[in-house]
Amino acid sequence: MDAFARSSASEILAGRSPRAVEIRGWVARKHVIGGLAFVQVRDGTGYVQVSARKGSSDAAYDAAKRATKESAVVVRGEVRDDRRAPGGKEVSAAEFAVLATADSWPITRTAAKSASFLFDKRHLSIRGPKAIATMRIRAEVIGAAFDYFRENGFQLISAPSFVQAAVEGGATLFSVDYFGKKASLSQSAQFYEEAALPALQKVWIFQPAFRAEKSKTAKHLTEFWMIEAEQAFAEQSDNMKVQEGLLSKMVERVLANRQTDLKTLGRVLRQPEVPFPRLSYDEARSIAESKGFGFEWGDDLPTEAEKAVSLTQESPFFITDYPLSARSFYHMTYPDRPKVTKSADLIAPEGVGELATGGQRIHDYHELMERISSQDLPTESFSWYLELRKFGMPPHSGFGIGVERTTRWIAGLKHIRSASLFPRTLTRISP
Repeated sequence: MDAFARSSASEILAGRSPRAVEIRGWVARKHVIGGLAFVQVRDGTGYVQVSARKGSSDAAYDAAKRATKESAVVVRGEVRDDRRAPGGKEVSAAEFAVLATADSWPITRTAAKSASFLFDKRHLSIRGPKAIATMRIRAEVIGAAFDYFRENGFQLISAPSFVQAAVEGGATLFSVDYFGKKASLSQSAQFYEEAALPALQKVWIFQPAFRAEKSKTAKHLTEFWMIEAEQAFAEQSDNMKVQEGLLSKMVERVLANRQTDLKTLGRVLRQPEVPFPRLSYDEARSIAESKGFGFEWGDDLPTEAEKAVSLTQESPFFITDYPLSARSFYHMTYPDRPKVTKSADLIAPEGVGELATGGQRIHDYHELMERISSQDLPTESFSWYLELRKFGMPPHSGFGIGVERTTRWIAGLKHIRSASLFPRTLTRISP
C-alpha cells in the first residue's frame, strides 16, 4: 500500500484525496455488526465513515470496536466508493488508533431534549452537528463582511472596550471599576469610528459589545459581536445601500459555501433582491396595530409588534424615519420634521426582527450641543465627541449589525443563543 496521506473528511467525500489516507478526528457514532465495525469520524470539516473488518485487520477492528463516542482517533486506510455510506465514500481501515479515550458521553437523546441542559453542557454540546453547522455559517457571515468592506474601500479599525460615554443609553451599561474611576463596557464603537472618519473616511469594526438589558427574548444577549461601519460624506440613503450590500454578500456567501450546513439545519434560504423594501415607522405602526400590537407614537417598536410586522414581509426590509424619542441623541432629524430622525432599522423577515440599526449623525457642533442640552445629558462626558464637530466633520452616517442576530436569521435558528459559541444572557454566564 502507498504511504498514507493526511486528508480531511471533506476532501475524501469530494473525491480530492488520494486512495491511501490518514484521517484524524473524533468518534461521532459507532455500530458493530458481526465482524464489522462502522465508525463515523468527525474532523472539523465534516464526517466520513470508517469500516474495520475482523480478519482483514484484527488490530484495527478491535480498536474500532473499543472506541467510545467522542474518543480522539487516527485512522489509516483506503478510500473506496460505497453508495451505502454517507456521502458515498468509506475508509477501509488498515490501522485504527485511539489517542484519547472518552468517558461515557453525557448528552443522551433524552437529555438532549432539554435546551437548558444543552447550554449547561455547552462545552460539550457544541460538538453536535447543528451547533457545528451554525458556527460554520457564522464564520462565513464574518468572512463575507471582511471581504465586502475591503472591496468597498472601508478600513478596519479597533476601538476601546472600556468607555465613559454611553452610546445607546445609560440604563444598559455594564459598570466597572477602572482603577478607582467609574467606567463602562462598550455598547458600541460608533463614537470612535466617527473620530476616525477625517483620517480614513470609511471605517468599520468587528468586536464585542455589551448591553445590560434585562430581557429574555429570543433576540437578546448581554455580550455579542458587532459589525459597525461609518462613512464620511454620506447621507442616510447611502448608509442603507451599504447595509443592503453587506447583508446580500453574507447570504450569497452562505448559499455558495454552506449548503451542507443549511441542509443539516433544515434551512431554506433565498438570496434577497436589492433594494430592500422600505416601510416608514408610521406604516409599521399601522401594521402592528392591525395585528393587535398597538403602541404609542414615539415609542420604539415593542418586540411583539416588531415580530408581527416582520411576519408580513418575505425578505429583509427597512423600517425608516423613527421618532427622535425612540433614538439616541446624535441622530439627525429632518428640517421640516424635527421630531423624526433620518434613521432606519434593518429587519429580517419570518418574525426574526431587527438585525441592524443605523442613521445619519449630527455633524454640526451647535446642533449637537443643543441636542445634548435638551436631553439633559452630561456635556462633560461628550466633550471630545463634541470637539470633533469643530474640526471639519462633514455629513456622515453609519450602522451596527449584530453577528449573532444575522446568523440566527440566515441559519434559521429559533433563539439567538444558538448563534453564539458560549452565549451570555440575563441568567447565563457559564460555561
